[in-house]
Amino acid sequence: MTAFVLSVGCNSEKKEAANPLLQPFNTPYEVPPFDQIKLEHYKPAFEFAMQQHNEEIEAIINNSEAPTFENTIVAFDQSGSLLNKVGNIFFNVYEAESDEAMQALANELMPIYSSHGDNITFNDKLFQRIKAVYDQRDSLNLKADEMRVLEKYYKDFTRNGANLNDEQKATLKKINEELSVLYLNFEQNLLGENKKFTLIVDNESDLKGLPETLIAAAAKAASDAGQEGKWMFTMSKASWIPFLQYAENRDLREKLYRGWFMRGDNNDSLDKKSSICVCKKPTSLDSKVLPHSKSTTIWQKHLKRSTICLKKFGLLPILFR
Repeated sequence: MTAFVLSVGCNSEKKEAANPLLQPFNTPYEVPPFDQIKLEHYKPAFEFAMQQHNEEIEAIINNSEAPTFENTIVAFDQSGSLLNKVGNIFFNVYEAESDEAMQALANELMPIYSSHGDNITFNDKLFQRIKAVYDQRDSLNLKADEMRVLEKYYKDFTRNGANLNDEQKATLKKINEELSVLYLNFEQNLLGENKKFTLIVDNESDLKGLPETLIAAAAKAASDAGQEGKWMFTMSKASWIPFLQYAENRDLREKLYRGWFMRGDNNDSLDKKSSICVCKKPTSLDSKVLPHSKSTTIWQKHLKRSTICLKKFGLLPILFR
């Protein structure tokens, strides 16, 4: 039995050593070694990082000492660093150069990732330690940034269901897992729309007003797509934004603009209206499960406190989506 346990431990260490995501990045400024990271590295890295995160949480809740800012809030703040590193790399690569294999992996990982986050939020022992520190916050002589961290974590937990009963937590967890997949499918359909739409220009006079650099890029894009001697414009921001800004042909500007704002509303396999309706239903259930939070109203009040926040979180995602 001992030999078997040692064997399993050695195999785990070998897998960890072979996975660049789980190693220190010995690169300038610790930039991820993207040339070494392969698709097959992500899932075991997520699994290892989530297990490590769980162990860090267990160490916090099993601490025999009374909850303090250091042994609870600071410890929680520092937990999950490896998972954050793996997640940041995966999701940034996913957004930048997603293909079918990456999308399939994301579909597999997102429910697991969502469930992991909920398991921590719904960990009552952890929340009670955080609450114990929060309840005595005025007597702890905390600095402004420490008070901000404490209040943020306490509110994050309560707004995400830490005070719910077990049945409500199970319902909310199911909703969160469902939404994580729906949002992912929504993004993938949007990506499909971006790839599908192209504006082919075959009359050079229709390029009037466009910068030479944009014309050259459109000619290369058309050539790469087997449309030699023509110009191709796409839903890439580097393509459609300057076209709308500089092109003198109004009809083509309208065609490209309509291609952009009609994404997901073309009654085809990539249509997203049904996904929006399905997303809306769990969100309405979410508000019923969390009647005490009314999360939308809470966040609206926070946003109204600052014009900067309103622009950052309210307008920019719409303008640059």
